[in-house]
Amino acid sequence: METLFHTLLRLLLFVAISHTLSPLAGSFRISNDFPAVFNFGDSNSDTGELSSGLGFLPQPSYEITFFRSPTSGRFCNGRLIVDFLMEAIDRPYLRPYLDSISRQTYRRGCNFAAAASTIQKANAASYSPFGFGVQVSQFITFKSKVLQLIQQDEELQRYLPSEYFFSNGLYMFDIGQNDIAGAFYTKTVDQVLALVPIILDIFQDGIKRLYAEGARNYWIHNTGPLGCLAQVVSIFGKDKSKLDEFGCVSDHNQAAKLFNLQLHGLFKKLPQQYPNSRFTYVDIFSIKSDLILNHSKYGFDHSIMVCCGTGGPPLNYDDQVGCGKTARSNGTIITAKPCYDSSKYVNWDGIHYTEAANRFVALHILTGKYSETASSLNL
Repeated sequence: METLFHTLLRLLLFVAISHTLSPLAGSFRISNDFPAVFNFGDSNSDTGELSSGLGFLPQPSYEITFFRSPTSGRFCNGRLIVDFLMEAIDRPYLRPYLDSISRQTYRRGCNFAAAASTIQKANAASYSPFGFGVQVSQFITFKSKVLQLIQQDEELQRYLPSEYFFSNGLYMFDIGQNDIAGAFYTKTVDQVLALVPIILDIFQDGIKRLYAEGARNYWIHNTGPLGCLAQVVSIFGKDKSKLDEFGCVSDHNQAAKLFNLQLHGLFKKLPQQYPNSRFTYVDIFSIKSDLILNHSKYGFDHSIMVCCGTGGPPLNYDDQVGCGKTARSNGTIITAKPCYDSSKYVNWDGIHYTEAANRFVALHILTGKYSETASSLNL
């Protein structure tokens, strides 16, 4: 028997569904007025943090389209959404906080995003130890050390952000996907939905800590249609009744919509709690859903089937054999190889999007139609 709590959750989901695939009111474009950018997130915006922190590189198949090698540590065949956004505002690609060897400086910003990270605190089973709270702590340490070094030697401002850069910089967030997707491995859909407010409370705590450090400009991406990832379809879509008319897993997309609905509600409240602040909410879900549902209209041949995988249609994905790897699956040794033309695919490896798809998303973000800004009255 459905409880009142679950009835309310489903009502919220109905509202969320009715608002998808429509640009937000009060559009806002990202600007090059920000002297620096500080980013927090997961693999959607990781420019090498996890590989630097854990001492490994992605398989050679990764980053072949743009960077020509996997040395930058991105989980993509090329540039990420955040890379295209940095290009658009004439800023260098963000250097990972844990990067020890690089030609890049940190003057224009720093990236704390790490693949597989969650908003919730990492545990023993977590692939990444760099949860959102750790990333915020890394930022606080980074800022303290940077300002101390500049105080000792002003010449270091050529390479490190000054106090002005910290207080006037843009703080970007793209995290939460792994909290929702990961929860489905041990919880029912109703339990996952009930977890959303807890996740967002932790996220708000991170915002509070950053505000105390002087952050005033916040740029928040919501999460995409998780049910349309080949990994999710492969594992949770074996029962075809779980799939919608587009071949996506309904429960995962419902959870993503509820997460986004409550994240948007939090976004509207935050400026009231933090004076002199500006928050921008970016509807990534609508952009990615449009791409997946209308992929052929935009020049893509495949929406869910992955470029770098094995097994052929309909998914070309085997959760036992990651992109670029050779492993035994069902008694046979197989290799997951990249496709010939990644520009025709939305999905790269079953979890991450191709550079072509990331470019599509970034271009739509840059129109400002999918962004909404809320500011304190006395800003």
